[in-house]
Amino acid sequence: MEEPEVHPDLEPIAFLLGRWEGAGVGGYPTIESFNFGQEIEFGHNGKPFLTYVSRTWLLDDAGNRVRPLATESGYWRSLPDRQIEVVLSHPTGIVEIYIGEVVFHKIELRTDVVARTASAKEYTAGHRLYGLVNGNLMWAYEMAAVGHPLTDHMSAELKKVA
Repeated sequence: MEEPEVHPDLEPIAFLLGRWEGAGVGGYPTIESFNFGQEIEFGHNGKPFLTYVSRTWLLDDAGNRVRPLATESGYWRSLPDRQIEVVLSHPTGIVEIYIGEVVFHKIELRTDVVARTASAKEYTAGHRLYGLVNGNLMWAYEMAAVGHPLTDHMSAELKKVA
């Protein structure tokens, strides 16, 4: 089956398409700092949205995989006037709706809505930055959770592999 054409509405965020792999660092006031590996895949089916899946795993000091960490999946929609909407779901019982803006190869997102199941940890807000720097996808994430305001949580540098 032939790959469909990328929907024209996706032009501002088409640079995300593909599979990205790399490593990053994380931490939060309630946990020790850690190193992680990550794989992100952005896909499309010809409709005006990108599919998104992210998987992370804990790395030891030598860079070996120790165990799985977070997984999230969702959809990214580019809107007129460089606006963007992102819907993410997590297996931990959290769903987030982000709104933001695309400026060239930089995307800034803030949560508009956070919904949690009764068993999910307290999480109230997120702020994410994504950018293409020298061909690599760089991102940073701040979260507000368990009584803390928006605080740095994770960041990574990913290389396009497919």
